[in-house]
Amino acid sequence: MTTLTAKSLGTSRVVPAVFAAALGIALITLTGHVQAAALHDAAHDVRHATGFPCH
Repeated sequence: MTTLTAKSLGTSRVVPAVFAAALGIALITLTGHVQAAALHDAAHDVRHATGFPCH
């Protein structure tokens, strides 16, 4: 007995593309409504948390 497995290449490429687009739109939308000082402070905190020198 032989079993054939078919995989749709279309959906395996569409899902990551849709997710990336949604993430990009969300980032642009959210950063558009946040004050610049808050974004700077958040980025600064992330740099300190990861050990990246920022000064």
